[in-house]
This record gives sequence, C-alpha cells and structure tokens, in this order.
Amino acid sequence: MALRKIKVDDKEFEIHYDIINPSKTKNIIFLHGWGSNKEIMKVFSENFKDYRHIYIDMPGFGKSPNPYVLTTFDYAKVIDTFLKELNIKKDIIIGHSFGGKVATLLKPELLVLLASAGIVMPKPFSIKFKIRVYKLLKNLGLSKFRKFFISVDAKGMSENMYETFKRVVDEDFSDVFRNYNGKVLIFGGEEDTAVPPEAVKKQSELLKSKVIMLSGNHYFFFNSPSIEKARENRGIVERKINK
Repeated sequence: MALRKIKVDDKEFEIHYDIINPSKTKNIIFLHGWGSNKEIMKVFSENFKDYRHIYIDMPGFGKSPNPYVLTTFDYAKVIDTFLKELNIKKDIIIGHSFGGKVATLLKPELLVLLASAGIVMPKPFSIKFKIRVYKLLKNLGLSKFRKFFISVDAKGMSENMYETFKRVVDEDFSDVFRNYNGKVLIFGGEEDTAVPPEAVKKQSELLKSKVIMLSGNHYFFFNSPSIEKARENRGIVERKINK
C-alpha cells in the first residue's frame, strides 16, 4: 500500500492507494462506494490483466483520513488532484455507488457505473416517519436520541463524516448525468434495494446509454447471490469494457 499527501483548496489529504500491474500503460481507476474501501474493489484484481489498476481509499474511508466536511464535488477535486500528481491518465474509471458520482465528475475516457448513486428516489413511509419523529424530538431538546434514528450508512462515523453524509446522500445528479457527453457503460443489480433498477434505468435515459442489469444486489459484482455468480458478473463487466 502506498500513500500520497496532497493539498486541495488549503485542505491537506493523505490518500492511501494500491497499484496492480504497474508496468501496463493503460489505466483503470477503481472508486468504492460510501462506507466501503479499496479492498472491496479488489475483487476485480484478477480481471483486466492488460491494464494498470489503481485502487483508492477516498477521504474518510479505509486508510485515508478526513477531518473535513465535503461534498461529492470536493471528492472529485481531491481524486483529480491525486491522479494529476501521480501522472495517471483517466483512461477508464469504474465507480460503485457513491464512487459512481465521483467518477462521473472526473470525466474519464470511459466511465463505468456499477449501481451508481445520483438518482433521488422517493423515500418509503417508514423512513419519512423516522425523520419526522427525530425532528420532533430534536425540537423538544431530545437530540441525544439521534443514535436510534441515524442511517445504517452513517452509524459509527465522526461528526464531520456524518455531516458529509448528509450533504451527499440526497444529491440529485440528474443534470450531471444529462449533460455528460463521454462514453459510458452502466450496470445495475436486479435485486438491488439501495440503487433500485428503476434508478439505474433513469440514469441510462439521462446518459443516453443502454443499461446492463445483472443478477444480484447492490454488490452484484462482489458476493451476491453467490461467489460463482459474482465471478460471472465481473466477467461480463470485463467483456463489455474490452469490447
């Protein structure tokens, strides 16, 4: 594992990363989702053997610390600066979930979205109810009960990362997708509840690109519904990229 210290807008970041197949000249950059890290994206390490792989822990995840409150646009600036300082050309970026939004802003030669976030779907009644109850308790001075209402994706986070989460979780990237003009491959999981098929299909309409739905949940490329199926899904992604 390597470490690169960078500075963006007077903020200092320590970015931990790994490079596989360093002698190759074409790059694939892997960006993980919210609450994840570069190790999960290494399920692709045995694929794309003709490419140099760059796996990155984005600020606040894995080994990369983050003391700041950021937006997705801030994350894109950080990763863009990191890639420029290492002279890594953005040939292909594969972004999962939150990483898909960051990848889109980076505008690689080929953008590959795996269950990318960015389409805001209506919240179910149960979530709306929890939000209303928490706001009521907060107004009554009972915000100490926040831990019982906080999202699973935000539990255990520092205050600044929780504030970051609140900024990015409901970002509507419809206009970003609509105005994107680069080459795109879009994949989604048929049983995904975090980024449901209808959200992925909406992305495909905005990006004017076909969507490839694969069997599995939000991590259809990793461990669902079985290791064998996940390997098959990774193979499909590889074949589509190399096509």
